[in-house]
Amino acid sequence: MPNTAGNQNASWKLEGDYFEGCNCDIVCPCIYLADPDEGDCHVTCAWHIRKGHYENLSLDNLNVVAMFNSPGNMVTGPKWKAAMYIDDKSSSEQTDALTKIYSGQAGGFFAAASNFIGEMLGVKSVPIEFGVDGKRRWLYVKNSVELEIEGVKGTDPNKESCIVNAPFTVVPGSDLVVAHSSKYNYNDHGLQWNNSGKNGFYCNFSYSP
Repeated sequence: MPNTAGNQNASWKLEGDYFEGCNCDIVCPCIYLADPDEGDCHVTCAWHIRKGHYENLSLDNLNVVAMFNSPGNMVTGPKWKAAMYIDDKSSSEQTDALTKIYSGQAGGFFAAASNFIGEMLGVKSVPIEFGVDGKRRWLYVKNSVELEIEGVKGTDPNKESCIVNAPFTVVPGSDLVVAHSSKYNYNDHGLQWNNSGKNGFYCNFSYSP
């Protein structure tokens, strides 16, 4: 993500639903600082902001999606390629605020995460559909992403199978529910893949500076 000067003293907070899908098998070794199963990682991350603000600007009920392409170990390098998609329901002011937050310009977790990015492929305002139903999550980004996952079944079918206190995660402080994708297609910025039937995670998120 772009790491340009911004207001790291801004007041902001985001809370909501998060999920992701990648090309690793269950469970993705990247969260344990190990190499991706296939040598590189193609991960799409999706956030539905149930409640959020940047200064006095509401960011409620908006969606943000990011694609990361890591050509090796996600922590030790090489650095990643990234692309970002912002809900076209956002006003220009909301789009600007979300770009500042997710690029790391506003501080917090995303400021640290921006250090892993070597090339930003683009930021687009597009229609985004984000859905939640029980253990199912789905995401459609017009002309770019199709991603559907479902939580795996544990010994007790009424409980979610979780990873607690993972060393490396997009959502620090949240337990990751282990999931499996039924569909994961990406086609944008000259990159294309079908990684259906692979790893997924979901959880709640909360970010602030």
